[in-house]
Amino acid sequence: MSVSEEREPASPPVPDWPEESAHRLQRLEELRALGLAPYPNRYERTHTLAQVVASWGGKSADELGAELAAVRVAGRVLLKRPMGKASFLTIGDGEAKLQLFLRKDQLGEKSYRLLELVDRGDFVGAAGTIMRTRMGELSVQVNELSFLSKALLPPPEKWHGLEDVETRYRRRYLDLIANPDVRNTFLARAALVAAIRRFMEEHGYVEVETPMMQPIPGGALARPFVTHHNALGMDLFLRIAPELYLKRLTVGGLERVYEINRNFRNEGIDSHHNPEFTMLEFYTAYSDCRDVMSFTEELLVAAARRVLGDAPAVYEGREMSFVPPFGRVRMADAIGAGLAKDAEAGFTAEWLEDPAALEAYVRSASFRGACSRRKVDASAYAPLSHGKRIAQLFEDFVQPELWHPTFVVDHPVEISPLSKRRSDDPRVADRFELFAAGMEIANGFSELNDPLEQRERFLEQSRAREAGDAEAHVMDDDYIRALGHGMPPTGGCGVGIDRLVMLVTGSRSIRDVILFPHMRPEEGRQGTGHRGAEETK
Repeated sequence: MSVSEEREPASPPVPDWPEESAHRLQRLEELRALGLAPYPNRYERTHTLAQVVASWGGKSADELGAELAAVRVAGRVLLKRPMGKASFLTIGDGEAKLQLFLRKDQLGEKSYRLLELVDRGDFVGAAGTIMRTRMGELSVQVNELSFLSKALLPPPEKWHGLEDVETRYRRRYLDLIANPDVRNTFLARAALVAAIRRFMEEHGYVEVETPMMQPIPGGALARPFVTHHNALGMDLFLRIAPELYLKRLTVGGLERVYEINRNFRNEGIDSHHNPEFTMLEFYTAYSDCRDVMSFTEELLVAAARRVLGDAPAVYEGREMSFVPPFGRVRMADAIGAGLAKDAEAGFTAEWLEDPAALEAYVRSASFRGACSRRKVDASAYAPLSHGKRIAQLFEDFVQPELWHPTFVVDHPVEISPLSKRRSDDPRVADRFELFAAGMEIANGFSELNDPLEQRERFLEQSRAREAGDAEAHVMDDDYIRALGHGMPPTGGCGVGIDRLVMLVTGSRSIRDVILFPHMRPEEGRQGTGHRGAEETK
């Protein structure tokens, strides 16, 4: 039977695949009937498509005709234009596109009929010479066509316009095929992470790996994910932060240590939060909060320059400068200035140092009015402790206004259980957070290395946990034991990689910079796991 003859299409191989898959499956069978392997093991190419464009894209038709450069290229079929005894295919490999010019008299009857079995989305290989068509388009005049992979599912309707957000996140492979800017975002992410590693290594830091499953969730105030280890017969927690393990290494004599780590927090999902995310965390012996701030600034400037060059970042249509020095402001001063912008708020900055006065203020009509104007829930302040009220005031009235990178220092000790107090003002922690575009980008402090005070801080957190605070830190006796062996003065910092990538690529959602963000299962599906919980042994 000729490959051009019609036959009844086979049934789609998977029930919810589209009708077109049946026709593609038929062509798959016809390829095999011709003795062709539709999924060969390899194809030897001489050039990527980008290399072809770079090497010959600037040459004229006459120059190409004189050179007759031979190439072997491969890519996915983006466009197919049959025109009788000549046909054109446009292929792409993610980096570039190239046209293939196929003539029946050059390929021969059998190879030319192979084109009838080629669909958009298939992978093909082509050997031939570089030329320009009459329209001036750079092309390969093909003398050998090879089939490399049959796509049984059709590509998106538009190669440059897959717009459904849920489909883009859920099926990132289609997003990468259809939207070139997405590929560029993740190439930028890879470049940024590589720049961070290079910077850390150039400054004498040792990269390490710490446990992702931990018996005690520590290093941050967050809800953990819980799993169970059958062989050990114990529950474990997915890491919410590597901090306490990295500081154990500082105790052990690794004076400059860092980890680019995956963390997991069982909390909400929004444009700035994903339950699985990436951080850089580093620790430096004989340093304090101010040393770490300066180093963090230098690091982020270098990483941003690696992606942006000398251009500013553009986020939500607004420029952002990574040019040092970054701004620095005390948390109390920032809150005072933020509420002072609302003349009817009736706020006095001194109340931040008086728990009773601040409690009275957050229950006042003036405060409720200020919250209403900012679309903030005033009732959320009533059950909070003094330190948490200060932090919430900052989050609601200051943080959204911090656009260019700004260090905020002097946090309440209560919300900083792993930080030293300032030596000149024990009421506040020797800590900073870095904000940009209203997002927290980094968090660092002078590490608390007094084992007795650290134990007391953990006990305070345990009492808060018993009172209903599910995010309070739990006691870690082994970490206290480690500190008991002595840890030098140490400064530490965590940097949110995903949010930093958002800023330098202009991505509005954290899901845009995570290749496979978490999604609810599609309706009627249970996810992609192969075994249910009852089958796991």
